[in-house]
Amino acid sequence: MKDPRDELAALSAGLRRHLASESQKGKTHVHSMELKDLMTARPELRPLEPAPTEPRKQAPPRVSVASPISESRGRKLPRIPIEPQSDEHLANMEKLAILAREAAGCELCGLCSTRTQVVFGRGRARNRVMFIGEAPGAEEDRQGSPFVGRAGKLLDQIIDAVGFDREEIYVANIVKCRPPQNRDPKPEEIETCTPYLRQQIELINPKIICALGRFAAQFLTGKPKATMGQLRGKIHYYQDRIMVLPTYHPAALLRNPHWKRVVWEDVQILRQEYLR
Repeated sequence: MKDPRDELAALSAGLRRHLASESQKGKTHVHSMELKDLMTARPELRPLEPAPTEPRKQAPPRVSVASPISESRGRKLPRIPIEPQSDEHLANMEKLAILAREAAGCELCGLCSTRTQVVFGRGRARNRVMFIGEAPGAEEDRQGSPFVGRAGKLLDQIIDAVGFDREEIYVANIVKCRPPQNRDPKPEEIETCTPYLRQQIELINPKIICALGRFAAQFLTGKPKATMGQLRGKIHYYQDRIMVLPTYHPAALLRNPHWKRVVWEDVQILRQEYLR
């Protein structure tokens, strides 16, 4: 088999000789028809035909299989309608306001000496859902409202994404005063403070409670030794009658962003149970 480079060199040399011969005859241009005649007369000067090539096989298209959870991430779920307001609900909200005024002067445990103010709760609760954390932080202690710091802003985003209006649900903590340096609440502080929470739950009468973090989850499920891994993502019951869904506290998500996915899974369960 001839080397294509040798044949190309021969073709080039033949053309140069032909052009030189034509130049001596006084020609300054060679027309394409003359080149065609030359190629017909001199087959060895014809360019090589390209070798046939097999058509390239196209790779099959890549198909990405997304889970329902990943499809939902990054977009809001449809807005959940607000429940009609009954006379009983209005009366219970008035009782809740009276209870808040009573709690404002509470001195039943040592946290009263270090707090700025009592952080009782927030929300109109026309959607009967409660989000309950463990205790106020520094910003909550300063403003007197639960979940208003960085963790609170993240909780607002979660509540909004799952279809609730933050002002139409109810948010509270099991302990109403900030523990110094944001330490964990002590058992005696939880025992002293949770009668307020029990009354809040009775007056709001939620369809479901989202327990945020270990302390709230253990108290509301009645399982003080259980871990968050054992509790989260499952439906439990407060006093055998109100659904409780434990999940991670939004402050934990700020420290462990990879937990956001499992919290998103959990709050979708909460939404489904609420709408059931």
